[in-house]
Amino acid sequence: MDASKSPFGHIARSLSSRNYQLYFSGQLVSLIGTWMQQLALSWLTYRLTSSPLLLGAVAFASTAPSFFLGPFAGVLSDRVNRHKLIICTQIAAMLLAFTLAALTLLGHIQLWQILVLGILTGLVNAVDMPTRQAFVTDMVLDKKDLPNAIALNSSLMNLTRLIGPAIAGGVISSLGEGVCFLANGISYIAVIAALLCMRFAAKAPVIKKKATVFSHMKEGFVYAFQSGPIKTLLIVSAITSLAGMPLSTLMPALVKQTFHGGADVLGWLMSASAIGSLAGTILLASRNSMKGIGYWLSGAMVLFSSSLMIFAFTSSFYVALFLLSLIGFGVMFQMSATNTLLQTLVEEDKRGRVMSIYTMCFMGMMPIGSLIAGASATAIGVPITIFISGLSCLMLAAWFYGSLPTLRLQARPIMAARLAEQESLG
Repeated sequence: MDASKSPFGHIARSLSSRNYQLYFSGQLVSLIGTWMQQLALSWLTYRLTSSPLLLGAVAFASTAPSFFLGPFAGVLSDRVNRHKLIICTQIAAMLLAFTLAALTLLGHIQLWQILVLGILTGLVNAVDMPTRQAFVTDMVLDKKDLPNAIALNSSLMNLTRLIGPAIAGGVISSLGEGVCFLANGISYIAVIAALLCMRFAAKAPVIKKKATVFSHMKEGFVYAFQSGPIKTLLIVSAITSLAGMPLSTLMPALVKQTFHGGADVLGWLMSASAIGSLAGTILLASRNSMKGIGYWLSGAMVLFSSSLMIFAFTSSFYVALFLLSLIGFGVMFQMSATNTLLQTLVEEDKRGRVMSIYTMCFMGMMPIGSLIAGASATAIGVPITIFISGLSCLMLAAWFYGSLPTLRLQARPIMAARLAEQESLG
């Protein structure tokens, strides 16, 4: 497939790399299963408990390991073969999905089992996510296409987030949650097969193994937080994840309490958010350069936070669909642009460690936010909790916008150095 001659044209240019084509195809199948499982798991938890607090607890269990293990995973990603490591994490995730399916289909599933499997899945993801983020650079032959590949990766995630929940809503209503978990386990076969078909030239790990894990970890943290632009992007990701992302945790309670619907309604709402998210990442993928990306990023933050505040008090299902599409557009453009900027700014031998810190900030803060949101929703209600989340993100957007002039001055020489490295790599 020649991306330059495809109907996608410029948007799909990174697909000219064979390994990235394989990865993209495998992930297309696998991520549909992932989103089916995520929706089914939240619906199953709320069906068993009717508790927003326990929804937050399950979300905490599945994502907290990213906060605690993220830095170790980053060092591991820079010290070992990323390709082989990802194959191992995908096999482990597949086995956990099959276990969850078996327990549910046999009627033995209980909350404690959901929590234990969530923790184990979180442990796998803590290693898998930063490794996959860094692995993108290994798959793309022309390093000039790296921002496009990152944006396409986010587009793929949101395309599948559009498809997966819509399928899951119907499957849950007719066949139950267990079939969704089974479908997810089967879907991993596609991405594992794609990974096994990839071919790479022999390449040494980007850092040597002479120093200790802790010294490499310290080096990554010092590097990340001594750089003004990288530090700011990490702070933005952490606060957005803490304050804004728990909306997805509260969605089952919102569907029941506000829209008086079932799993199919939840699927439609999640799909509306995915439509907006897909549009945001396609817009980012279509850009030819990083010029002005900071102002686009701040605009996306304002759109996300203001839409979230309005969404908190809407009782119209159709207005909610529209607002969720705006929320999805804003937050996914923000996260994809942040990822792209970080991957562009970071030095190659620090990539795995910086992306693990990013994962820690984004995924690792989410469980804390989910617990807070669950407790807050129980105490003061879901709408007020969501409104406060949106207001917090709006204040963050104002701070980031005010920091842009300084950040642009700091980032300019770093960008120039990275672009020169990409030119030398061809």
